[in-house]
Amino acid sequence: AVFIDGFNLYHALDGNPAFHKYKWLNLAKLAQCFVTPSDEIKSVFYFTAYATWNPEKVEKYKNYVRALEWEGVKPVFGQFRRKDKKCPKCRKLYTTFEEKETDVNIAIRLFQTAITDLYDTAVVISGDSDLIPALEAVKQTFPNKKIIVVIPIGRRAEALKQTAHGHMKLKVHHLESCQFPDLIQRDGVTLKRPDSWK
Repeated sequence: AVFIDGFNLYHALDGNPAFHKYKWLNLAKLAQCFVTPSDEIKSVFYFTAYATWNPEKVEKYKNYVRALEWEGVKPVFGQFRRKDKKCPKCRKLYTTFEEKETDVNIAIRLFQTAITDLYDTAVVISGDSDLIPALEAVKQTFPNKKIIVVIPIGRRAEALKQTAHGHMKLKVHHLESCQFPDLIQRDGVTLKRPDSWK
């Protein structure tokens, strides 16, 4: 089973303008890059949330999530919470949004699917060290199961790598080879790669 930390992956791509063209990413195909031909992927879980304060972004993102669902990817939604922060320079308050629940959702789904014996090996695509306690708990409770982490491009995550049984690195050639076509059509519905993702 494959567990994809949507925010960690998104920020790895969004943080480098050269990688923006790779956001139209087929995660079902990407998951295949990190298993052997003899492995059977039982589920690909994608952990994310909608930026509800920005309707234009939400619509664009809903299209992407639908494209993933057409490929059998299972989205698991957290949420954003409004948070007031103080500017360290001018001391004025401003409002921002923080993503919540992704770490907990990944931890819960890792444990639930271990209990139901969905997987022998869990592949976790994330560079977030907040997942270390979840990985350690699964390893201790289910010593026969393996956890492999795949570190998104531009991330290091040394402590996370040391916690897992093994690790791999997401590279540019994975991103290039796992793009959706610009137009995806099914049952009379057409999904289009956003212009800003080209």
